[in-house]
Amino acid sequence: MNGGWRPRDVQAEIEGADVRPERREKYKTKKPLGRRRLGTLTGADTGTVGDATIQRLTRLGHITEVVAELKSGKEATAYIARGPRGSLLLKLYREFEARSFKNDAIYREGQVVTDERAARAMTARSKKGLEMLQASWVNAEYAHLWTLWAAGLSVPEPLVGPHAIDYGETSPAVLMALIGTEDEPAPRLSDARLTPEQARSAWDQSLDGMAGLLRLGYAHGDYSTYNLLWWENTVTIIDFPQLTTRTNPNFSELLRRDAQSLVTSFRKHGIQTDTEATLREVQRRAQGPAPEPRLVLP
Repeated sequence: MNGGWRPRDVQAEIEGADVRPERREKYKTKKPLGRRRLGTLTGADTGTVGDATIQRLTRLGHITEVVAELKSGKEATAYIARGPRGSLLLKLYREFEARSFKNDAIYREGQVVTDERAARAMTARSKKGLEMLQASWVNAEYAHLWTLWAAGLSVPEPLVGPHAIDYGETSPAVLMALIGTEDEPAPRLSDARLTPEQARSAWDQSLDGMAGLLRLGYAHGDYSTYNLLWWENTVTIIDFPQLTTRTNPNFSELLRRDAQSLVTSFRKHGIQTDTEATLREVQRRAQGPAPEPRLVLP
């Protein structure tokens, strides 16, 4: 274990990754890649060797097989896979044109892209610009995961990195620890059945999680029971590519929206409160002591 690593500036990590389209592997089809069926990834449906990304992850030694599809979301599909360390979660992003969620401008405001040509391409949504946006979105999730994991927050452990040169090789996939087991993956809080005592504990942990993000200068951007897992009476925060910092002029709005989403989604579990009270409580907790930092592998 190496205690010398410290969380880096996330934007620097993102910019430091190699996102040049000519360095990325080319897919054989021109049709934007969306959700991939398990049989397509493994080649079972087509009688081929399978998806190019899965081949690359296998060649790099990160995975040995993809076991099952877990969940499909707006921009990515999560699969259960296996690797050298056992079971893991493989989050495979759709190509940018194939996503149902494409308007990421509110989250990217305030970010500085030092490469002017890249900035123009991304703003114009050209083919190269979309490929750069795709790579930066994936790299952002890794960079944020490493920062939050090292800071001691309850998030899945990232399995590639901590440096951008390492996790840049896995794009468009993000590899992280599986919460739960292969037979029983952790459910989202939105799907979990909780006793009143469990609901109160989950609410308290969720407030702590949001406060932990705020303490580090982050707003999640999509903080609700749909992006919180429940396993062994513990809340784990997931889904970080849209995480935003105080440099974003929309920061306060996104923070308040997170509080509102949390309040609304917890009503199912019998928690009744309001957005402003929740926001004040999160801000109060953010002034308190931080979790114990973790040591991370080099």
